[in-house]
Amino acid sequence: MFHTWKTYFANVPQRWVFAVMGCLAVSNAFSMRICLNLAITKMVSRVKTSSNFTILDDTCPAPEGTVHSSSNGDGTYDWDEYTQGIILSSFFWGYIITQIPGGILADKFGGKYTLGIGILSTAIFTMLTPLVVETFDATGLIVLRVLMGLGEGTTFPAANSLVAQWAPPEERSKISTVVMSGMQVGTVLGTSLSGVLIQNFSIGWPVVFYFFGGIGALWFPVWVVLCYSYPDTHPFISDQEKEFLRERMSEHTHKQTAATPWRRILTSAPMWALMIGKVGENFGFQTMVTDLPKYMSSVLKFSIQTNGFLSALPLLAMWLGGIGSSWIADWMIKKDKISRTNLRKVCATIAAAGPAGFLVGASYAGCDRTIVVILFTLGMGLMGFIYPSTMVNGLDLSPNYSGSLTAMTTTIVAIAGIAAPYAVGVLTPNQTLSEWRTVFWITFAVYLVSVLIYDLWADGEVQDWNDPGLDEKTNKEEVQRRKQNSDIPLSRRPVQKVHPA
Repeated sequence: MFHTWKTYFANVPQRWVFAVMGCLAVSNAFSMRICLNLAITKMVSRVKTSSNFTILDDTCPAPEGTVHSSSNGDGTYDWDEYTQGIILSSFFWGYIITQIPGGILADKFGGKYTLGIGILSTAIFTMLTPLVVETFDATGLIVLRVLMGLGEGTTFPAANSLVAQWAPPEERSKISTVVMSGMQVGTVLGTSLSGVLIQNFSIGWPVVFYFFGGIGALWFPVWVVLCYSYPDTHPFISDQEKEFLRERMSEHTHKQTAATPWRRILTSAPMWALMIGKVGENFGFQTMVTDLPKYMSSVLKFSIQTNGFLSALPLLAMWLGGIGSSWIADWMIKKDKISRTNLRKVCATIAAAGPAGFLVGASYAGCDRTIVVILFTLGMGLMGFIYPSTMVNGLDLSPNYSGSLTAMTTTIVAIAGIAAPYAVGVLTPNQTLSEWRTVFWITFAVYLVSVLIYDLWADGEVQDWNDPGLDEKTNKEEVQRRKQNSDIPLSRRPVQKVHPA
């Protein structure tokens, strides 16, 4: 059977099959994660406020001809704002725990099942959500969200480990972006479709968990059949593609690696620059993903259905910005227009300064809904430049330990995922424009400080601790040679000596 399939798929590049399936994996992960953000507004029966009165100034009136109703109030469960905050953040408690183990497993044994089982377990827990909530109320949902986080925590370490094995240097930004753009695809679908599903199915909010969990479960068997951890073990890959990947990637990737050099990783300035840069970008991203629907509803007074679509629009812009910027980035590297290090820094700066400025601008646009939505959309579109910068930079530093590096960065970044929604809740008790302006100025500062540190110490070249087959002195000499050549066009670079794995 495999011989027949190999003949059928002979002209299909398997690295791009992986890219598409990887995108679907990340998309499933994010849609299952965030569908609760909208569903919870139909689950709760009341809203706790910080005061016993309504502040009438410093807020926006409802759009003319529109009857605005609270996003909460028609559900079954009597959860106050504090309980809702715990529920929404509990996912990240489990998410942090499995990052590093997931990266180690992916680097040691391959990312196929590390990623696949993580998505499948999350899908099962997602489909169990209505039953668990009905039986155990908020406590059961919190425990279930922690379990979902444990399963989904392996997603990014395993995905990056697979990208390191399947993406040649000249296609790294494109393939990585296709895979990681699943974040925006999943977030857009999870946000926009949840409202449509709840409105059009009689069972109400449970339908979103059955729908997105079911899609995740159906993805798993297709993944098992079509995708593999390494090109050498793939039964359908053509001999030409296998040889191409072997030639382009044999210098820095190995099927079996030595013990992870944690001491040298933890003392690497480019690694710390990457982690700090990602903390800043994720603080802004989580602020938008988690709390933009709240801003649209509580401040701008959009209806629930309009809220869902308009909240998805900036994320769609981010996806398109990521795809476009990554193709341009790979073209610039291939044509020797800029060094990889400088490209990563330029893209990171755009991805931070753009959203920072537009977020603050949106807060001063007040109740001009059209301008606010445009500014949010432009800001998130520029945030798409994270894909050819910090999102792929870990693969530059160490293809061999990309899973472990991703685990480290995602663990640190998950802290921002907990901190951002909590900070917004503390700073916006009355959901006024001035309170949100404070949030956006803080986000502005976090963006700029983090990208400044990244621009000072980031590196786009393979680090001296990447290759377990070379001694430390030889590795350092090799890395120094690459840095000296990094600004020289490919056509004029000296021939590189390839070290055997």
